[in-house]
Amino acid sequence: MLVQKYGGVCLATPEKIKRAAEHVRSLVDQGNRLVVVVSAMGPTTDELTKLAHEVSHHPNQRELDMLLTAGERISMSLMSMALTDLGLSSISFTGSQAGVMTDHSYSNARIMDVRPIRVEEELSKNKVVALAGFQGVNPESKEITTLGRGGTDTTAVAMAAKLKAKRCEIIKEVSGVCSSDPKMIPEAQGIERLSYEALSDICFWGAKVLQYRCVELAQRTQVPVVIKRWEDFQIATEVVHQLRSDSMETSEVISINSHAEVDHLEIDCAHLNEGFNVFKTHLSQFKISYPQILASNFDNGKIRLMVTGDALTLQSLRKSLEEELKIRSLGETQSTVTVTCSGLYRSEKIFDLIHMLHENGVKAHKILSQALSVTFGVPQAHRETAIKVLHSLVGRKL
Repeated sequence: MLVQKYGGVCLATPEKIKRAAEHVRSLVDQGNRLVVVVSAMGPTTDELTKLAHEVSHHPNQRELDMLLTAGERISMSLMSMALTDLGLSSISFTGSQAGVMTDHSYSNARIMDVRPIRVEEELSKNKVVALAGFQGVNPESKEITTLGRGGTDTTAVAMAAKLKAKRCEIIKEVSGVCSSDPKMIPEAQGIERLSYEALSDICFWGAKVLQYRCVELAQRTQVPVVIKRWEDFQIATEVVHQLRSDSMETSEVISINSHAEVDHLEIDCAHLNEGFNVFKTHLSQFKISYPQILASNFDNGKIRLMVTGDALTLQSLRKSLEEELKIRSLGETQSTVTVTCSGLYRSEKIFDLIHMLHENGVKAHKILSQALSVTFGVPQAHRETAIKVLHSLVGRKL
């Protein structure tokens, strides 16, 4: 039993869908049962989002989710048709038909349970199931929800966990997890094996290869995950529970990642709990998805938050602050740059990193220290330089 996930770039044209279907057939011919989880074709999600904003300044979140799920529905149907043309028995399901149960949040829902009754029925008939990723249904309200950017990854892992699949294969056009974004760092190297902890850190701090929620879910449910290259369907990155090392108490730098846009917010409040309640109420009032909170601190009647998110979430949040007195934006949008290591690093090495950045004209204004990584807050104008400078450390001890 295998679960495969195909990203949007891999399904961007009819020819690519046919190629994916041929690979699925080769796996079926080897005796595998398959669930094929699909993203929307190419830029479909972005195009649908743009379309929504052309007819509405503030699209209703429910209707936006209804619109965006159409992209994956198109992909699942076309995939099933392509598989049938190759002589396979296939059926397509939406997330709700496949039993993907979520909380009530629109545009960034969490999977609460998977009840794959219909999926298991069709698999028992030797059918290949083409499943729409990125979406589910709230069992109480019966409303369709979406899982946020990268939600198809999470769909695939959740389904693999529930079906007790041998592994979950994520098919991507990129060469697996790399030491940095190859678009910015052409010399970035692929990483063949990674621990769940390291991959979770890499994705949380900006790598787009997988949704960080999906990595955490895979670790918790013990789903074996591999990332395969679209060009040859070979394993590019294998995710393992633990990596054996003979390096004792030393660790090496494995990846440099970044959030391009990070907003700093300030909330008037008497204590931390009140501040977060004010923020939660504000998001609910304006029907804005929860951003990714990177850091917070309370001091002298104010809570300060570092937040990031997809473009739509940040745009909606910034717009909403024009009508809010208790919450305000602090200065210009910043960036974060994160150094992730294979294990615990020596604290004194942070001073060396700060010195490197300073010597190259990068003015870091904040440092966040985690178990496997160090994150620097930097001006957006310094982001690319910081990434290039710190990437020179990849493979070196820290």
